[in-house]
Amino acid sequence: MTLLLEPQETPKWQHPRALPSKLKEQLALCRSLPERVLFLDIETTGLSHYYDEITVIGWSIAGRSSTIVKGQCHHRLIEDAKDAVALVTFNGIRFDQRFLQKEFPDVTLPEAHIDLMYLCRRVGLTGGQKAIEKVLDLRLRDEIADVDGFAAVLLWHRYLRGDVAALEKLIRYNRADIAAMGAIFDHVLARLLIEPDLFEEPVEFESWAAPAGWTEIPSFEAAGDDLSAAPDFDQLLSDGPASTARIVGIDLTGSEKRGSGWCMLEGNRASTKTLHTDDEILTQTVACKPHLVSIDSPLCLPSGRTSVEDSDPGRERFGIMRKCERELKRRGVNVYPCLLPSMQKLTERGIRLAKVLRKKGIPVIESYPGAAQDIMRIPRKGGGVEWLKLGLREFGIEGGFIDKNVTHDELDAITSALVGSFHLAGLSEALGSEDEAPLIVPDLRAEPGPIVIGVSGPIAAGKTTFARALECKGYAYTRFSLVIDDILKKRGAPLNRESRQALGQEIQETGKQRWLAEQTIRRVSEAVKIVVDGLRFPEDHAFMVERFGARFHHVHIMANGDVRRQRYQKLGQDVDFDTATRSEVEGRVSELQSLAHEILVNEGAMSAIMEKADAVGSHVAGGKPCRYQS
Repeated sequence: MTLLLEPQETPKWQHPRALPSKLKEQLALCRSLPERVLFLDIETTGLSHYYDEITVIGWSIAGRSSTIVKGQCHHRLIEDAKDAVALVTFNGIRFDQRFLQKEFPDVTLPEAHIDLMYLCRRVGLTGGQKAIEKVLDLRLRDEIADVDGFAAVLLWHRYLRGDVAALEKLIRYNRADIAAMGAIFDHVLARLLIEPDLFEEPVEFESWAAPAGWTEIPSFEAAGDDLSAAPDFDQLLSDGPASTARIVGIDLTGSEKRGSGWCMLEGNRASTKTLHTDDEILTQTVACKPHLVSIDSPLCLPSGRTSVEDSDPGRERFGIMRKCERELKRRGVNVYPCLLPSMQKLTERGIRLAKVLRKKGIPVIESYPGAAQDIMRIPRKGGGVEWLKLGLREFGIEGGFIDKNVTHDELDAITSALVGSFHLAGLSEALGSEDEAPLIVPDLRAEPGPIVIGVSGPIAAGKTTFARALECKGYAYTRFSLVIDDILKKRGAPLNRESRQALGQEIQETGKQRWLAEQTIRRVSEAVKIVVDGLRFPEDHAFMVERFGARFHHVHIMANGDVRRQRYQKLGQDVDFDTATRSEVEGRVSELQSLAHEILVNEGAMSAIMEKADAVGSHVAGGKPCRYQS
C-alpha cells in the first residue's frame, strides 16, 4: 500500500487560476472519466528514439494492468488507446510518445496528454520520477528498490541471454512506475488547490494506475531467436576489406596523466594496451602501419571557431557545438558539445594527434561507438567490463582481452576500432558538414557510395593519361589543379605550372590541403564512379580513405627519370623538367607509393597504360575490395 505523507519541503505551488485553460480542461476530463485514463510507461534499450528500441510496454486502464514484451502482438494496446480519453505519463512527451510513434504508428494515443514531469514542476516537485517519489515518501518498490533506468536495460539483456526472471523483474519495475504515477497525480492535484466545484466527487487516481492485481506478473518463456539473435563479425564483415584490415582504435582521454585505451584490430583479432603520452600513442600507432585509425574523441572544431579556448573571438557567434553533435542530440543521444569546458582538452588533443597521423598519410576518423554497441546487442556506457567483454566475444572478436584483466577504456578502444571496420565495409554514416570533418556512425542500412580511383605519381609518369582513359570508361574526371585554376582565375594569375605549384604550396603551408581535397571531390559529387587525378600529399590519400572507406582505390604510377624527361619535353611546358620536379609540391609524391593500393610501371607505349586503366577500372567497378600493401 502506498503511504501518502506530507513532503519534507514547502512546495512552490501554482494556483489553478494560473493554469492554462487547456490543461484545466484536461484535468477535469481525467476527473470525470478516471476509468478511461491511460497510465502508460515503456522500457527501452536506451535513451535514443533513433537508435534504441522498446522492450516492454506497460499500461493501466479501466481497472486492469497490461504488459506486452517486444515481439508480442500489440492489439490490446491499440484498443485501449482508442478508448482512452487522456494519457498520463512521466516525461512521456519527450520520451515514451516518440518511441511509440516510431515503432507503433498504428497506436492512436489520446490528444489529452498529462505529462506528470511538467505538472509536478507547477507545484515545486522537480527531478526524475524516483526522486519525486522519494520526496512524497511513496513506497511501491520494496522488492525492486535496486532497479533504476540503467539497471532496467541490463535486465533486458539478461533476459535475451536466457534469464526469464530478469524479464519478470523488469516488468515489476515497469508496473511500479505506472502505479506511482497515480499517487503522484493525486499529490499534484491536491497541491494545485483545485476548487471543489470543479470536481463533483473526489477521485484517487492511484487506484486506477495500480488496480487490483497489478503486482501479479504474467509468465513468460525464454527469449526466442527472433529476439536474441544478433549479427556477428563473420556475417557482416568477413567477406570484405575489414576482414584483413589493420585498424587502430583509441579511446582517448583529455590528459596524458590518465591512460587512454588503445587497440590494434587485425580482422577480428584484437590486442589492447593502455597508453598515456602522445608520443606513446603515435609511436605505437605508426609502428603497426594501420590502414585506418578510429578515435573516440572530437577531431575538429565547430565551423568558424579557431581554437578550443573560450577566449576565441568566434565563441559567441559560432558556439561550442558542431553539427554532428546537434544531429545526435536530435536523435536523442546525450552527447557533450566538443568545446564544453570539460571537453576542451580532449578535443584539442584529438585534433593534434589526428593532424600528425594524417600528415603521414594515415587516415583518421572520429568514431561514435554507441551505434556499434547497438549492433552487437550490448548495453551502452555504464554496463561494465563484463558486459563489454561478453558483447565483443559474442560478436566474434578474439584476443587476449577475453581472459586477461583489461580496462574499460581498452574495451572501448576495441569498439572504436570496430567502427573503423564498419566504415571500411561501407556500413557507416557520416554526420557532419562541408566545413566540419564528419563523425562516423555504424549503419547497417547505409547505401553504398561512389567508387573512387585516386591517381598519384611523379611528373610525366602518365597519371593524366591513365585518368583520362578511366574517364572514357565512364568515370567522372576531376583533379586537384582544377580547383587551383579556379582560384588563380579569381586572382587574375596566369594558368601555368609555376603559378599552380606556387598556389599549391601556399595551400599546403596554410593547412588547407583537406579543404582542397573536399573542393576537388565536390566538383563530381553526384557521380557514382570518380577518378581523381594528381594526389600529391599523404594527406590526400588519408582524406580519400576517410571519406570513401574501401571504395577508394589508390593507384600510384611510376616511370624512370629518362622516360619522364622525354615525355615532359614533348609537352613543351613553360618550366623545364628539373625545375618542375624540384618544386616543393612535388617533394612528397614519392611518399604516396607506400600508401597506394596498386603500383603501375608505365614505361611503354600509351596503349599499354590505357589497357591497364581499362583493367583497373573494370576490376574496381566490379566491387573488388582494395588490396592493402603489406
